[in-house]
Order: sequence, then structure tokens, then C-alpha cells
Amino acid sequence: MLFNSLEFLVFFPLVTAAYFLCPHRFRWALLLAASYYFYMCWKAEYIVLIIVSTLIDYTAGLRMVSAPSGSRRRKAWLMLSLAGNLGLLFSFKYFNFFNDSARAIFEHFNLMYHVPAFKLLLPVGISFYTFQTLSYSIDVYRGRQQAERHLGIFALYVSFFPQLVAGPIERCSRLLPQFYEKHNFDYVRATSGLKLMLWGFFKKLVVADRLAVFVSTVYQRPCDFEGVSFIMATVFFAFQIYCDFSGYSDIAIGGAQVMGFNLMDNFNRPYFSKSISEFWGRWHISLSTWFRDYLYIPLGGNRVSKPRWHFNLFLVFLVSGLWHGANWTFVVWGALHGFYLIFAIWTAGLREKFCALTHLNRLPRLHKTINVAVTFALVCFAWIFFRAGRLYDAFYMVRHLFSGIPNWFGNLIALDTDAVLRPLLVGQTLEDFLLAAGAIGFMEIIHLLQRHGSMRQMLGTWPLPLRWAACWIMIAAIIILGRFNITEFIYFQF
Repeated sequence: MLFNSLEFLVFFPLVTAAYFLCPHRFRWALLLAASYYFYMCWKAEYIVLIIVSTLIDYTAGLRMVSAPSGSRRRKAWLMLSLAGNLGLLFSFKYFNFFNDSARAIFEHFNLMYHVPAFKLLLPVGISFYTFQTLSYSIDVYRGRQQAERHLGIFALYVSFFPQLVAGPIERCSRLLPQFYEKHNFDYVRATSGLKLMLWGFFKKLVVADRLAVFVSTVYQRPCDFEGVSFIMATVFFAFQIYCDFSGYSDIAIGGAQVMGFNLMDNFNRPYFSKSISEFWGRWHISLSTWFRDYLYIPLGGNRVSKPRWHFNLFLVFLVSGLWHGANWTFVVWGALHGFYLIFAIWTAGLREKFCALTHLNRLPRLHKTINVAVTFALVCFAWIFFRAGRLYDAFYMVRHLFSGIPNWFGNLIALDTDAVLRPLLVGQTLEDFLLAAGAIGFMEIIHLLQRHGSMRQMLGTWPLPLRWAACWIMIAAIIILGRFNITEFIYFQF
């Protein structure tokens, strides 16, 4: 079931009303049934994978706490959990990728290769709920979390519908206790959650889905276009994926808040970051902290030699790229971000000297603006590989990224409006282009205001008539300007 569907518009109020009317001791069962139904609306038979993953980790958790710390039996149950969950993930998401890569290598050397491909549909959200259950098993093994003995509560932790298919990836220590708490209806909390959901719908329906038309047109046929279209499509994709994914997170967090649950924030104005390192502290926070705690730190983090530290950083981002998709484009995207971080470490001294020589350190606002612009440019360049369907398309766009730019500026100087607008209006009208640009501008103004607090907090300080006016204006914008073609959220494919 999609958040941006009529089914969810009926499903969510009914589940919320039933949740508060239901006696507290039965609420977990209601939410579990609702969560399974929510997932089964997509493909019913794949609920078996969630149940299998749940049973593996539930059993492993109980067995680990009954075994002595550091014992072979305790480690064996952890290995079972890792093998079971990662085995399912590999089979459905990565087998064909590695199989096709191996076939290409064998064929290159004229060798026979007879391993057939699996014709399996990728289960929606499998990477998200797999990482959530893995964090539970690892925390229990480390002794940081007591094993959950209530099978129903644990099953709900794995499948809680607001964040089931696209996060945030919650930790057991944060979410599990909330299922035992009794949540009474709270008007202030509920309206605050609804405002966040409204903001999420605005970002998805008005911004992301409107930008998607231009982006898809260019990226599906890159050989038909030149540099200006590539640059515009990539910048638009940067905002499309942000609005699409952060919009989902806002709806998930807001929906959970209406019912009394607190989910972690997943985005914090990432395109205002002054460095790639800061960007990853603001983008998909639940995933970046997961990799930090369960991969980067166990590898040694930065507490090792410099070469090993750089290797750790690069490996984490390679794995992060592969997590996002079974395609070499995602691997290159992850490798680029790993290279960005390592290069920043290598050049830290040179950049400090340059700032001192040019007196940029005496102009903090200009220095910050330059850093934000450079970081955004680097992130956008990497997005080319993330969005492209094939490496060939990505490299073609990179090679021709600035082709036709001089001619375009020449047309701009000559005031040739048609020639200037042609590469900017691919697949859309001038009105659509201006609406998309205006929506991005409006959103960034809100983000600038959010330096002093979240939008919900700011709205809470306004007079009641002004608050209602702002909400109704947002609703009107969604109804009038939104694209209701039931487009899936981008991160569903991961």
C-alpha cells in the first residue's frame, strides 16, 4: 500500500481510530494485523519472508541470552541470524547481479557458464526490515539488548507499518519499549504529527512527482540531450530524491506520532551541508548511523592506522552503494562518496592554507556559502550514477556534461527565448517548469527558517487563525498542484 493512495487515506484513519478505541492489552495485535495487511496489499505471498526473518531472529535472540557471553553457542546463533537474513536478502536482491557479472566475465574469456538467473520480484522494503532485524540480533549478542520474549511484540517491531518499507531503520532499544507503553489520544501530539504528514505529502506530490517527469525524460534517453539538460535534470533529481524520500519519512514519522510513537528523524536539511562528511550526518540518518555502528566501528573506525582508516571509510561506502541497489551504478555512486571523504582528509591542510592565504577564514559567511555550493555540486555529480540505468548512460552524461553550454549562453545573451528554454522544458510546459522551480524555492525558504526550529514548532507559536490558514493553504496546494498518478516512492526499490 502506498502512502500517496486512496487506500491509505482510508486505512490510516481507521487503524488510528481502532487503535485508541482498542483496550491496551490488544493493541499490539491490532497493529501487527494492520502492518501485515499493509504489506500484503503489495504482494501477499512475500509476507512469508517477513515472518521467516521474524522467527529466525526471535529464536536466535532467546538462544543467545541463554548462552554464556562470548561462547561458541552464542556466536553460532548470531551466525544463524546473519546467514538467514543476509541469505534472504542476497537471494532476492543480489543473486542475479553477481550471477550476471560472473556470466559476463566468463563470456569475455569464451568460457561456458550455465548458472541460470532467478526470476524473482524484489520484495519491497527488504533491505530496510533486514537491517532492522540484524541490529536487534547484533545488539542482543553484544549484551546491549535483552531478548524480546513476546513474539507478537517482536513481530510488530519488525513490521510496524509506518516505517516498514522505507524506514527510518529503528533500533530495538528505541522502538520495542514503546509498544508496551499505553498511548492515550493527545490532540497536540496528533495535530503535530498530521502537520508533518501534510508537509511530507507536499514534498512528494507537489515537488518530487512534478520533477520526476523532466528527470525521467532525460535519463531514459540521455543520447538525445546535451549538457544543459543533463545539469538541469541532475539538479532536479537531487531535489526529487530528497523530497521523495524525506517526504516518505515525514509521513511515516508523523503517522507514528499521531498514534503516540516516536520515530527517529531521518533528514536534517542535507543540501545545506558544508562538507560530504556533514552531508552524511544529515542524509538518511538512520542508515548512515547503522553503518557507523554495525560496520565502520567494528572494522576499527578511525582508531587504526591511516591506510586502514581510509580503507574502512571506502569499504563502508562501497557497501552502502550496494545496499541501495544491485547495479554497478550504485557501486560507483558509493565509491565516489568514499573517495570524496578520503580526498577531504588528504587535502585538509592544503585547504586550510588556501583559506588563510585568500582570507576566506575572515569571511565566514562567504566561506560557508562556497563550501555548501561545492558540496552540493559533488553530491549532484554522484547522483548521476545513482539515477542512470546503466554505467554507459552515466559515463555518456559525464562526458557530455558541458556540451552545448557555450551555445546556450550565446542564446541567452542574444535573448533567443525559444533556444534558451528548449533544453529546460524537456517533457514539460513552461508552466510546469516554473511550478517545479517555485516549489523548490518555497521548500528551501522553509528549510532556511528551520534553522531556528522545526516547521511544526514554528507553526505552534503562530496564532490559531494563522496556523489553520497555513494548513489549508498547504492542503489546497497539494490538491491543485499535486500529481496524483500514484507514483511509488523511489526508495521502495531498495
